[in-house]
Amino acid sequence: MGLFRAASGLARVALRRSLSRAPASPFAGPAPRYFHSTLPRRYAAPEPRAVPLSRLTDSFLDGTSSVYLEELQRAWEADPTSVDESWDNFFRNFVGQAATSPGISGQTIQESMRLLLLVRAYQVSGHMKAKLDPLGLEQRPVPDVLDPAFYGFSESDLDREFFLGVWRMAGFLSENRPVQTLRSVLGRLEQAYCGTIGYEYMHIPDREKCNWLRERIETVNPREYTYDRRQVMLDRLIWSTQFENFLAQKWTTAKRFGLEGAETLIPGMKEMFDRAADLGVESIVIGMPHRGRLNVLGNVVRKPLRQIFSEFSGGTKPVNEGEGLYTGTGDVKYHLGTSYDRPTRGGKHIHLSLVANPSHLEAVDPVVAGKTRAKQYYSNDLDRTKNLGVLLHGDGSFSGQGVVYETLHLSALPNYTTGGTIHLVVNNQVAFTTDPMSGRSSQYCTDVAKALDAPIFHVNGDDLEAVVHTCELAAEWRQTFHSDVVVDIVCYRRFGHNEIDEPSFTQPKMYNQVIRNHPSALEIYQNQLLESGKISKEDIDKIHKKVSTILNEEFKKSKDDIPNKRDWLSAYWTGFKSPEQISRIRNQCSVKPEILKRVGEAMTTLPETFKPHRAVKKIFDLRRQMIETGEGIDWAVGEALAFATLIIEGNHVRLSGQDVERGTFSHRQLTGFMGSTVW
Repeated sequence: MGLFRAASGLARVALRRSLSRAPASPFAGPAPRYFHSTLPRRYAAPEPRAVPLSRLTDSFLDGTSSVYLEELQRAWEADPTSVDESWDNFFRNFVGQAATSPGISGQTIQESMRLLLLVRAYQVSGHMKAKLDPLGLEQRPVPDVLDPAFYGFSESDLDREFFLGVWRMAGFLSENRPVQTLRSVLGRLEQAYCGTIGYEYMHIPDREKCNWLRERIETVNPREYTYDRRQVMLDRLIWSTQFENFLAQKWTTAKRFGLEGAETLIPGMKEMFDRAADLGVESIVIGMPHRGRLNVLGNVVRKPLRQIFSEFSGGTKPVNEGEGLYTGTGDVKYHLGTSYDRPTRGGKHIHLSLVANPSHLEAVDPVVAGKTRAKQYYSNDLDRTKNLGVLLHGDGSFSGQGVVYETLHLSALPNYTTGGTIHLVVNNQVAFTTDPMSGRSSQYCTDVAKALDAPIFHVNGDDLEAVVHTCELAAEWRQTFHSDVVVDIVCYRRFGHNEIDEPSFTQPKMYNQVIRNHPSALEIYQNQLLESGKISKEDIDKIHKKVSTILNEEFKKSKDDIPNKRDWLSAYWTGFKSPEQISRIRNQCSVKPEILKRVGEAMTTLPETFKPHRAVKKIFDLRRQMIETGEGIDWAVGEALAFATLIIEGNHVRLSGQDVERGTFSHRQLTGFMGSTVW
């Protein structure tokens, strides 16, 4: 393949020449008004002209022109010795195998290459054609690069057979089916990339990761679930839906920030956690805003339903034990957290911890990352496979809050990484009253995650099985590649920002014409199962009755519910002192002189083989003198002694931020460097 590599420069020129004669890209001109994208503004900077075909990452396609290949083939046909031996073998393989398949002997390399470019266009831009909006309000233009005519194919070519066996690509092209019709190829591409899931992954520069995803995306019937699995998913969706309906009936005017319109989040999360547990995860730290929080508390983290109902009625009484030590706990019910050891569908147990969250959107993101990192440290989880962080976001806050971007960029830093966070975006296509076109400048609310080369799975929130599939795929990605992944659940908000708000003031079409007549995800899924005969109506009614009975029983018990513990202070938090206890004056806060001298000598002694900068060595020599004489001890030495004595007591000391090793004014110098050696 030496000649192939050498010719890549010429090939790029030929490819650009070929593309320059192609129709203009559909992305260059003004786009119609739709929900996922942004409306071009009169004074905005011009949008960059997209060239999707330049996103070719497989080596055989990278910078290769069909025109160049056609010319090379002609030269080979005239004289096989005029081309490099590798190309001679390639053409012999192509022509020889093609000749054995009736109907394709006249196929040229150029036609085969065009078909490969069409396949690549679907892998890059297929998500633009996916049916993501459950409301059907978006009007996204289909890119020309997804039209076979863009590559010179016509209706008469649909049933022609093409030989693809010579191209080495992951996905369905790697199957043992070297000959396929154009119609079958298009059908597979439409099924894989233009259904209710839109995959964005071709921005990832790592070919191994792209191939891993392609093999899972392009498989035939990737979501074939058994009767038992569908029953479990239906049960979880009924719980999610009935929980919200029950709260709405009992407390009609209470703020609860319900999950109506995004009910599939609950079964998606539970299936994700089940899959993560199967792959070795033992503990999950969850951070989320107020939207759907009560549903997650009750159905995912298993906070007792009677306690949630009691909080709505204002009947929750504080525990007496340690009264006065812990203050500031009278927060609203959709801010508090809890923890629970939950059994999984696979027979394992997994610890779930939902972190308390303020009204400040996304403020919990670095807290979850930090808590996950701490758990990994204290559990000796060196591979970062046993402790997982999961963050839930809204579409407006994910693209609008700076702390999201800051947390994302901590994800791969050696001192901050948690081995990947799973991000679930509850994308109800409106941020309180703000449409996406007024809230962000990017195509999707998740585009910020592309800076990390994270795969992004957009999924229609009305398709339960698609939501479950993407959530499971996200868990598999995280456990395989130990990096962030995003699931964008495109759904809607059936009521206002809270249940008292009237959303039609600012979104009249969305609410008056569409949402109020739109069936729930549960109704859609039940009808699908009944029409296909996969589950009977008796089975469905049985689950509904069971859930309704439990909800009513828990409601009755909530009237007499008296908490005997603070669930937000249970488990690992019980050993932590309260703010009042910490603030008490302690008479004994000193360290014995002999201990100070011993740790002082240790921290000022450099290894014999270590040769630091002479100025740094001078600082260490001066500190050694301070320790030996006990005179002239400055702030930096006192601080270092404090750190050292904490460490020998078994406490983990961690300084975070830039410049903390040396100190902004070179005063700390806790780390020494010698070439590539760090001490």
